[in-house]
Amino acid sequence: MRGRGIPGIVVRRRRAIAVAWLGAAALLLPLAAGVEERLEVAARIPGSESAAVEDALVRRFESPFARSVVLVLSGLPGPGAPAGREALREVVSALQGVPGVIRTFSFLDTSDPLFAGRSGTFVVVGVDPGGGSPEALVPRLRAAVEPVAVRVGREFPGAALRFTGEAALNVDLRRAGTAQVRAAERRALPATLALLLLAFGALAAAVLPAVAGGLAIGLTLGLVALLARVMPLSVTLESVVSMLGLGLGIDYALLTVSRFRESLAGGATPAAAAEEAARHAGRTVAVSGAAVAVGFLGMLRVPLGEIRSVAVGGLLVVGVSVLLSTTLLPGLLADLGPRIDFGRLRRPSAGSAEPWRRWASRIASRPALVLLVAGTPLVLLALPARRMKPELPGGDWLPAGVESTAAVHDLQAMGRGGVVQTIRVVLELPGETSALEAAGWEAARRLAASLAADPRVAEARSLRSFAGDRGDDLAFVAFFPAYLKRAFLSGEGDAALVEVVPREGVEPAELTRFVRELRGRDPSSLTGLPGSRLLVGGLPAFNADYEDAVAGSLGAVVSLVLGGTLVALLAGFRSLLVPLKAVALNLLSVAAACGALVLVFQEGHGARLLGLAGPTGGVFPAVPVLVFGIVFGLSMDYEVFLVARVAEARRAGRDETAALAEGLARTGGVITSAAAVMVAVFAAFTLGDFLLVKMLGFALAVAVLLDATVVRLAVGPALLRLAGRANWWPGDPGKAAATVPGAASPAGTGS
Repeated sequence: MRGRGIPGIVVRRRRAIAVAWLGAAALLLPLAAGVEERLEVAARIPGSESAAVEDALVRRFESPFARSVVLVLSGLPGPGAPAGREALREVVSALQGVPGVIRTFSFLDTSDPLFAGRSGTFVVVGVDPGGGSPEALVPRLRAAVEPVAVRVGREFPGAALRFTGEAALNVDLRRAGTAQVRAAERRALPATLALLLLAFGALAAAVLPAVAGGLAIGLTLGLVALLARVMPLSVTLESVVSMLGLGLGIDYALLTVSRFRESLAGGATPAAAAEEAARHAGRTVAVSGAAVAVGFLGMLRVPLGEIRSVAVGGLLVVGVSVLLSTTLLPGLLADLGPRIDFGRLRRPSAGSAEPWRRWASRIASRPALVLLVAGTPLVLLALPARRMKPELPGGDWLPAGVESTAAVHDLQAMGRGGVVQTIRVVLELPGETSALEAAGWEAARRLAASLAADPRVAEARSLRSFAGDRGDDLAFVAFFPAYLKRAFLSGEGDAALVEVVPREGVEPAELTRFVRELRGRDPSSLTGLPGSRLLVGGLPAFNADYEDAVAGSLGAVVSLVLGGTLVALLAGFRSLLVPLKAVALNLLSVAAACGALVLVFQEGHGARLLGLAGPTGGVFPAVPVLVFGIVFGLSMDYEVFLVARVAEARRAGRDETAALAEGLARTGGVITSAAAVMVAVFAAFTLGDFLLVKMLGFALAVAVLLDATVVRLAVGPALLRLAGRANWWPGDPGKAAATVPGAASPAGTGS
């Protein structure tokens, strides 16, 4: 009976539903336009040792340089030359007039050779954001030095004044990231439209899913902008929302439109066809969305704001995509009716399912051979995943063309590239020992000497470093400027700071290992003072804490995702073997994608084809957990499509071989079209400069490509054929099929 249940309500109340969506769009789309301004690039790991060091420098030391940026002056005479010194004075004077600047530190304050690079110098600018983020001050700082840069540039052509450091990089990464996401969307849309035209053969039917994908992105980013007002969210989620919004939004709409056209071709009225689409394809979309959501829910277990932000963005975009496809789209289709075929380029082929039937017959006749031929390359591709190094890549992976990246290169040209990778070691003294007493002073000296002896270290600076030949004269040190003492000594005198500047050319991954080694050593042996403690912070320490947080949560994420997926499939299919097989094949898809990631990125095979100069030597720690969470959900789409149709055919009385043929005939085209769209979208994100997004886009594209072709159309069907009736144990095939969303639909490609 038509018009009953939620699908009937969706179609009958389509005008009210459309008005509600229009209101949501009017509210959210304007917010989406400025979402990047509300998202954070900086990351913090609450409770980590690196966070404890930053907090100590702010609260206990009250250091003017606890939060800082670095201004690099390149192409100028050295600061020891009169012209270079005068330019430095102008710059410092301009900076000191900016509200929020606490103190500057440069060659003007000390003759430390560290400030005298080969082709310029730099200024450390301590800032107080006043309850906000240091990033907010960067535009003001740049505006303040711009007049000086113009004047200096006239006198010394080629001279440049550029900011870098964590805050400046964050600002530039946000801007560059937004631009590259937009560029990837522009690359992906023409490709997806072409694929949809190929799949549907009609302009209107192709445009509607593309519009749904774009709307899913816009509405989700609007929701993100609202949510960012009450909780910190990372800019990384913008790339994931764009990728999944296009992919899922288009795929879910593709299923719904396919089902509608099928019913319309069978003689149903537009309203009835729309209701059929809402009932059958809508259920499949809901199950698919739930499967993807399970992966993102698992990611919430990772104690990192960046990963949790991606999980939040993923959950939102999945929810919006599902709702668009199951509520708005059926009503639009009911109103469009036969006009869905406007701009027809070709007639539907009545025999389009026959190639899939022939393929199913080949699988059924030789399932073991198909399993061997198709499965062996997958397993071989998965093996390199064991060599994956979840650590910061080597080389220059910052996006080109932004000021802060150019400043890093300027520092490297000066031989001072290690300045932005400084390790901060806080020495906590035991008992009543004071840093300005002989025992505490000697402990800090021995610690600095021990650290400086490491071949990875260029310099280890403590307060003693500024005393020159009078380093042992504590009376002399007592008259040091207050700002300098606060930078290196806590207010209570019970802690001292040693800054470790890495040697030029040491890779970030090696510095991370150095941090771990340092944390594992006995502080007493380094300082000669029993009871002393060390806290290690700075960017390399943050990287170590980040890697540890991801690695420590990966097991929990995997367990949650596997458990949630198994429960969902057990409830849906009422079978033991089908869920176990689906989970095993999903794991194989993830492993193969990670193996490809290792071969291409980490080891450099074919890396130049993706615009890389060579192997990266490592994979960002966040990538494996993101790939696992996202791919595991996406892979379930195709599993539900295929197995539901096979189970339906079994319920209709067909034997295992005939049911397999029917399932492949009805879903092969849908799976291929949906996967082609996903691959096109993900591949578009591999063409930008952001290495993390490039890695993620590549891994997802490979995973979906393999999963929708080799896994679901060869390995999976071969396993179904080999298992036979055991697939459905302990339930009845008919009952199992009846409970699966879309399984009871008539023959077609809509579910």
